[in-house]
Amino acid sequence: MNHLRNSVQLIGNLGADVELRATTGGRPVANARLATSDVYKNKDGEKITSVQWHDIVAWGKDAETLAQYGKKGKELAVSGRLVHRSYENQAGDTRHVTEVVVREFMLLR
Repeated sequence: MNHLRNSVQLIGNLGADVELRATTGGRPVANARLATSDVYKNKDGEKITSVQWHDIVAWGKDAETLAQYGKKGKELAVSGRLVHRSYENQAGDTRHVTEVVVREFMLLR
């Protein structure tokens, strides 16, 4: 029941091939961008498509598997949790990001 407190489920398409790297401790981590879209009609009856981009992160064996099969354009279902974090880039600027940390995923096409 604790998973319900911070849970997100998305189905979308990968915007690029999944990037795999390892932490300094050797743990595999995969990063990807997932595009989801909604289609609706505006007040004039025009069909509008709204695209949202999501940063997703997978760890360990999930990271390796996602990187192996996660190619640009592939449709992906993801279940995970939202994480907000900040970091300082090389220029000294603070950046804030929201990521979906993957619990489970399924390649759909």
